[in-house]
Order: sequence, then structure tokens, then C-alpha cells
Amino acid sequence: MTQLFLFDNKLVIKIINNLILNYNIMSTITATDINKLRQATGAGMMDCRKALTETNNDFEAAIDWLRKQGQKVAAKRSDREAKEGVIIAQTSADHKTGFVVCISCETDFVSKNAEFVAFAQSIADAAVANNVKSAAELNEVTVNGTKVSDMINDKLASIGEKIGVAKFERVDAAYVSSYIHGSYRMGVLVGLSADAAEVGKDLAMQIAAMNPVAVDPESVPAETVARERAIIIDTMKEDPKMAGKPEEMIAKIAEGKINAFFKEQTLLAQAFVKDGGKTVGEYVKSVDGALKVTEFKRVALG
Repeated sequence: MTQLFLFDNKLVIKIINNLILNYNIMSTITATDINKLRQATGAGMMDCRKALTETNNDFEAAIDWLRKQGQKVAAKRSDREAKEGVIIAQTSADHKTGFVVCISCETDFVSKNAEFVAFAQSIADAAVANNVKSAAELNEVTVNGTKVSDMINDKLASIGEKIGVAKFERVDAAYVSSYIHGSYRMGVLVGLSADAAEVGKDLAMQIAAMNPVAVDPESVPAETVARERAIIIDTMKEDPKMAGKPEEMIAKIAEGKINAFFKEQTLLAQAFVKDGGKTVGEYVKSVDGALKVTEFKRVALG
């Protein structure tokens, strides 16, 4: 009886410790954390809370946890996001360099104001005129004798909202096309190996619509591929239909799914939106067999 009593005490202590641990984790999960995960994934609030609890409030791990549970989770993308603001995409006069500048603000009331759009355009113009290479450098250049950082502070004081250079991207290539989608809510740059304005325009619109993660499978970061493969394999192993299947079979099926991921999520392998009968790569070759897509940038308001 004494041994049984000691065993029960240990079990009770373990349960209490687990409850304390779970309470401490849950107490650090804020409504802001839950809403951030909800906005990023589209999952329900309770599912987001559960995901954060199960992963010790690790945001990236929580996304993977939701995906493994079969939730319809928005795939992680390399596109840059800001809450509200104005995005300007434009190139140098020779089309050798492209710039995307996002000037953020707190409300769409401000972002839709013509004066604020003109303000953002003046900063983008400064980026082009000064051939800047980073957001930090852009903040230091001058427009009519005033530093961009001081212009931003002055505008902040006048409109009462926090604003700033939220995102900055640059593409250098033999030819760069730029595209602004919607009411300055998305900007795209496409680098090409040769002057091909019409192709650049078509590809920029494709990127805006289909949001690829890379130019081709070889351009997808290794960590992205490894993450997708791990999610696919874990999901299959939890599927009752796959119970008892050999590891070799699971690995083979996973590779098939990875190839499907490449087809759907890399630019050149995607179906061309203007002609679904061919891929983007086939379209590019039909215009110029030697033409290459060197890189692209897509910046969107979230």
C-alpha cells in the first residue's frame, strides 16, 4: 500500500507540473499572437490558440502544426507584407535597375489619400535618382534639401499616424520590368536577361496573380524544400491509409508531392495565366529561346 501511495503521489506531482507548464505557456499567448497567426494562416481562433499552445508559442512551428492537422493554411511566401500603405514599383530610365518602395501607414484612409500617394512617389523617385541599395540608405538621401527620414517625421506629425519606409527591394538585370497592381497595394519587379518589355509585363502580372515562391525549382531555398518535405511526410504518416507502408514508398510519394509543389509554386512551371495551354517557361521560350528570367520581387500589403 505504501508503494502504491508513493506512485500515486509521483503521478499527481507530474500532472500538477504539466498543468503549471501548460498554464505558463497559455498565459504568455496573447490575443495579438493569436490574431497574427490567424491573419497569416486563415485558421480559426481556437485552432490558432491550440497551435501556439502545442508549440510553446513558436509562430513558425505553429504554422506547421496547423498544416499537419489538415487546416487550410496559407503557404508561407517570400513576398513582403505591410498592414497599410502605398507601394511604388519603378525602374531607372535604362531599365537596368528596378526599385520597390513601400511607405507604410496605419489606415487605408491615409493610404488612399492622393497627397500621401504623391509623398510616397517622391520617395520612390529619390530611390531611383540616388540609385539606393537599401532602406537605410534611402532614409538618408535628400529630396529638395530635406532628408527622407526628416520628411517622414514631418509627415508623421502632420497626419498623426506612424509611417515609414517599411519595405525596400531592388533588382538589377539586363532589363527590368515594373508593375503596380491595384491601388498601390502591390509592386512587382522582374529581371530579364535581355530587353523584352512585353514579356516583362506579362510575367509581372503573372507573379502578382499567382505569387510564385521562386523562378524555378533550383531557385527554391533548400530550407523551404526541406520544410515542405517534412510536412508532407509527417502528414502521410498520420494518415491511417498509409499505416504499415514502407518508408521507401512514403519517400517516393513525398517526392511526387514535392514535384507538384514545384509545378504550382515556381514561376516557369506555372500555367501561364494568359494561355493555360502552356507554362510560363514555354511562353518565354516561344518569344525568345535565349531569354532568361533572372529574378523577381513581389511586395504586397497584407
